[in-house]
Amino acid sequence: MGIRVNLDRVLVEQRMSLTELADRVGITLANLSILKTGKARAVRFSTLSALCRELNCQPADLLVYEPEDDALEDGAKVKAAE
Repeated sequence: MGIRVNLDRVLVEQRMSLTELADRVGITLANLSILKTGKARAVRFSTLSALCRELNCQPADLLVYEPEDDALEDGAKVKAAE
């Protein structure tokens, strides 16, 4: 997946712990940790909205798209074959 999660950076900027954020958002510390480490396969809009509300940020502050090297190579292969 080409999505990087910047939750650590935003937490430091807001001087908030992961535990405090989990309590304020109403999700388990385990689920928030999965999101923080980039292992989550999906995020509900309601969760993203609650995170942004509590961290006073925008979704783009938390999630960044970065193309994967394999995807770039596959795209180059397709163009070369055309």
